[in-house]
Amino acid sequence: MVIILQNGHYAKLSFDDDMSKRILEDYIDFLDPQHIYFTQPQIAEISERYATELDNVVFKAGAMKPAKEIFNLFLTRVEKHVEYSLSLLDKKDFTFSSNAEILLDREDARWPSSDKAAENLWALHIEEAVLAEVLRRESIEQRATELNKEISSYLKTNSEPYSKVRKRYERILRTYRESDDEDIANYFLSTIASAYDPHSDYYSKRETDEFRSSIANSLVGIGALLSSEDDGATKIKGIVINGPAYKQGELKLNDRIVGVAPLADGDMVDILYMPLNKVVSNIRGKKNTKVTLKIEPANGAPGETKLITISRETVELKEQMASAEIFQLLTTQENLKPRKLGWLKIPSFYKDFQEDKTSVARDVKAILERMEHEDIDGLVIDLQGNGGGSLDEVQKIIGYFIGSGPVVQIKDSLGQINEKGSYSKNPIFTKPVVVHVDKTSASASEILAAALQDYKRAVIVGDESTFGKGTVQTPMEIKRFLKWYQDSERAGTIKATIQKFYRISGGSTQLKGVESDIVFPSLAQALEIGERYAKHALEYDQISPAPYKAMDEEKLFKKALSLKSKKRINTNPDFEYIKEDVLKAQSRLQENKISLNIDNRRREIAESKKIRKQRIKEQTLRYASLQEDDLKTFKVFRLNLEDLEANELPILEKDVDTYMQRAKEALEDLDDTPDYPSNLSPSKREALLILSDLVEMSNPLKENVLNED
Repeated sequence: MVIILQNGHYAKLSFDDDMSKRILEDYIDFLDPQHIYFTQPQIAEISERYATELDNVVFKAGAMKPAKEIFNLFLTRVEKHVEYSLSLLDKKDFTFSSNAEILLDREDARWPSSDKAAENLWALHIEEAVLAEVLRRESIEQRATELNKEISSYLKTNSEPYSKVRKRYERILRTYRESDDEDIANYFLSTIASAYDPHSDYYSKRETDEFRSSIANSLVGIGALLSSEDDGATKIKGIVINGPAYKQGELKLNDRIVGVAPLADGDMVDILYMPLNKVVSNIRGKKNTKVTLKIEPANGAPGETKLITISRETVELKEQMASAEIFQLLTTQENLKPRKLGWLKIPSFYKDFQEDKTSVARDVKAILERMEHEDIDGLVIDLQGNGGGSLDEVQKIIGYFIGSGPVVQIKDSLGQINEKGSYSKNPIFTKPVVVHVDKTSASASEILAAALQDYKRAVIVGDESTFGKGTVQTPMEIKRFLKWYQDSERAGTIKATIQKFYRISGGSTQLKGVESDIVFPSLAQALEIGERYAKHALEYDQISPAPYKAMDEEKLFKKALSLKSKKRINTNPDFEYIKEDVLKAQSRLQENKISLNIDNRRREIAESKKIRKQRIKEQTLRYASLQEDDLKTFKVFRLNLEDLEANELPILEKDVDTYMQRAKEALEDLDDTPDYPSNLSPSKREALLILSDLVEMSNPLKENVLNED
């Protein structure tokens, strides 16, 4: 693996003493990111023994020995921590009356100086965990009283604070104790890979299969959404409509899985306290094989169990596929064609490389063609939360908007530059376009946004900038590099960074990302999200521009759009609330402390509650008025993949999930926050208003589509 990284990684870093020190530091930080388990003497001993030795041992047969030794020491510290913590929880004598404080984030803090200092730190963390649960239960009870809701069943099924925290720590201990050699190898080899850059990684055999499923947006399983419970069981939180479990019919929402027989006629595996990824691995399998689940029914008697056998099938993750909406203006003027604005959501650039059953480019093309049939006047491309995917797919999609031309440049470790172009001679969609991004829009999303920005084809709106991942990774199966007599059955995959992306204008998307033309207030401003905050990130640089012909920038009306948007944002209470929350979050993060005094915490909660009540009162009245205006102003039509051939598009129904049945959250009834009018968040409404302005400036004879109040 190290040879693969040395020879294949873009940065061409030597595996020497400096790299050995980096890997050791990263491995320790991976195991103990909050610096609470190890002590300073232990860190010093580990460093003295291994800091300059890892580069010497990883090429030998005992390469995993240091990783196991360090992990075993870590495990003894976890055991000691949990044992000490449980003894404090058994006493139940916290008074929450001191003036003690703890750091919210200990990433940069020193490790405890001794075992005694570690125990003192652990005691404070246990006290904070219990205090947080006490305050949470108080908050739930107060909210229920205010809303006249019955929540006794929830409090009965969720342990009292000391017991709840105890289960949490017991689960932590069980998880680490059950780490096998493959898990430890995964931890260590992932650390080695990420020491080269944050996006190089090692995938175990299990993770390799999961990665392939995610990029293809399909998997072979039963079609259920799972979550881990404090008592160790796995709960059914969702069932894919028309998936295997849905068609079989016996599995119900909130059922609890306590055992799995991966083969229907095989042994039952106890999955209590098993990590969720391993539970999923036991449930998934080959197509047309059967799996048996041992279930505690949601509505069953205490201790009741039943066995359910389900045949595994291919499950398409349709809710993660491209989808769209069309906003149609309700006009009273005769002989005036109503304006229509499209909203295209691209969650990821998925592609099934093995069987070609799924392709985001194919889906987007079909949606755009239907939108053209509906004669929309403009389009918002929503890339929020899109972490990337297939480069080939994004090349195709860019071509739908620009026709032929270069879309991205790629440089390899030898400095050779390769220009990648679109696959289209002519564009499919030629009308105004706005691209909505946020800080989590990354990689292929940034290629699309950057290309449309460089071609002056679209206005980019949203967070200040995208994530800033301007690197290319390729998966390499380790078994291909092993000798014929070596066991390769469980060999994983190295995902190594081999190239860097550059815009056609010459700048890299690395670190800087794509900067928005119009910026919305966002809570992400207060968070350290983005490549610039990642360890060992590659640098930003520039190369020569590619030969391309941009469109007329004046036709984007950026200055006029920005002025109109700024005016709306500055008079929109929701954006003002976001600005206030950003300042508070930044202050909390900078202070990085939290009090263990219950009276201080109650005062802070009371102040936050007061502000929240004032906001809800204002929003409830304003949203009701805005909803009435929306009903008079526009209709929203759904355009999912299954709607493509419909004679008439269906009206988009609020809170109707066509892909999955979902379990209701336990405390959902206690949330009195008003829903956004027409399900339009402030940023989504503003993006549509910017598009509407752009359409109007491009063709001033048509009406505006959304209410700006």
